[in-house]
Amino acid sequence: MPFSEFLEARRADCRALVAELSKQFAYVGILGSDIRSTRLGVDKNTSDIGEGGLTECGFVIKMHNGRAFFEYSLDDVVGDKSALAQRIVKSVRVAEALRSREIEVPVPHDEHLIQSFSRDCDFEEYSDEAVLETAKRVRDEILARDGRIVNAMVRVSPYTVSKLFVSQNRELDQFYSWVNAFCAAILADGEKMVMAHEEAYSNRMGEVLKTLPTRVSPLVEKAGKLATAKPITPGVYDVITDPSISGLIAHEAFGHGVEMDQFVKDRALAKQYVGKYVASPICNMHDGAAAAFSAASYFFDDDGVLAQDTEIIRNGVLVAGISDLVSATELGTAPTGNGRRESYKRKAYSRMTNTFFCPGKDKLEDMIASIKHGYMLFETNNGMEDPKNWQIQCTAEYGIEIVDGKLTDNYVSPVVMSGSVPELLQSISMVSDDFRVIGSGGCGKGYKEWVRVADGGPALKVKVKLA
Repeated sequence: MPFSEFLEARRADCRALVAELSKQFAYVGILGSDIRSTRLGVDKNTSDIGEGGLTECGFVIKMHNGRAFFEYSLDDVVGDKSALAQRIVKSVRVAEALRSREIEVPVPHDEHLIQSFSRDCDFEEYSDEAVLETAKRVRDEILARDGRIVNAMVRVSPYTVSKLFVSQNRELDQFYSWVNAFCAAILADGEKMVMAHEEAYSNRMGEVLKTLPTRVSPLVEKAGKLATAKPITPGVYDVITDPSISGLIAHEAFGHGVEMDQFVKDRALAKQYVGKYVASPICNMHDGAAAAFSAASYFFDDDGVLAQDTEIIRNGVLVAGISDLVSATELGTAPTGNGRRESYKRKAYSRMTNTFFCPGKDKLEDMIASIKHGYMLFETNNGMEDPKNWQIQCTAEYGIEIVDGKLTDNYVSPVVMSGSVPELLQSISMVSDDFRVIGSGGCGKGYKEWVRVADGGPALKVKVKLA
C-alpha cells in the first residue's frame, strides 16, 4: 500500500507555500495528513462495515514571526500561493491591543533533513468481506461455548496513516498501518450480567485475523469467572499489577504529569521534582514513539521532530519530561518528538506515546509467593490523574485474591486503586523480568484531544489503597 497519492500530488504546493510564507515568518512548517480508517463489526444480530473515526485529510501550518507561534489549518494548498499566503497572514495577525498577551518564545531550530519512512502493510490482501467472515466465525464460536452468553461482539478497526511535513529545511514523509480488534461476551448468570473482552492488535491484518480465534477460550472462561466476582473490602493491600495495570499507573502517574506543556503553565507538580527521587530505586520508566512498537509508534511527530526514546525515570529519579516543539522552545529544551494532534484541525500538544515501566529482575511466581494476603489486578478500565496535586486513580476490570502466596479462585470486580503518586511509586518493592506493551489504547488531554497511545511494562509489587 503506497504513501498517499493526494499528499504526493501536493508536495510541490507545500514547498511553494512555505517559500511564500517565509517572506513574512521566520519559521514555517506544513503538516499534511491523509488517514484512512474502517470499522468492521458483528454482534449476535447485526453486522456492519463503515468509515472509522480516525479518517481525515488536510493541512495545518505552524508559523513563527520572531516572537510567537501561530497555526492555520485548511483542506487544501492548491491555487495562487501569494493570495493564499496573504489570507493566512491576515488571519493570524494579532491586534495591537492583544500583543502584550503574546507569549514570547525563540524561533525553533529547523535542522536540515530529507527522508521517507514506511512500514509494510498487508491490508490489500484482505477484503472487507473476508475480515467480516472471520469476525462472524469468532462470534459464533463465542455464542456456542456457554448457554449463558446472551451476546457476542467482534470489532476490527484497520487504518493507514500518511503524513507529509515540509519546512524551510525539512521534507519528511511517513506511511504506516495498524489494526485494533477485540471480541467481547455478555454473560447473564441469574440476575447478574457481566461483560468480558479480549484484544488483538498488530500492524498486519493477517496477524490479527490469526490471533482473534485464539482469544475465544480465555474470553469465555473470564466471563464465567467475572460472574462469580464480588466487591472488594476497601483497605490498603499488597498488590501485584499485570502489565496492563502497570501501564495504566505509568500513563496516569508520569504520563500526563510530565507532558511539558503542563510545565509551561505550572500545572504539573513534577516540574519541581526533575533530578529528585520520585519512585523506588528499582523503578525505571520510558516514553517515546521509538521506544516500543504499537499503535502509538510513528517515525516523526506532528511538528516534524523524529521519534525518540525518552528516559523519564532512572533508578527512581525523575530525569526528563516529554515535549512538543512549542513547549520545548518555551522551556529552552530539545523537543522529544511528542507533539501530537487529534487531527489537522486541532492544536499540537505534548502527548504520550508508548509509556512504560522497564523490566526488573524478579520472577512473577516469587512476587506472588511473597504476599500473605493481597490481590493481583488485571486489565485497565480507566484512570484519572491530578498532575497539579499528584494524585492518581486507576480502575482495574478485576482482581484475584492472593492468600498465603497463592492465587485463589476468588475474583473481585471492579477494583479502584487510588493515592499519592510518589507514595505509590516509592512503594514498588519488586519488578518482574517479563515485559509487555499494550498497543491499542486512546487518551484525551483532559476530556478532549484524543490520540492513540500505548503503555505497559512488567508486573509490579506495590502497596496501595483499593476500593
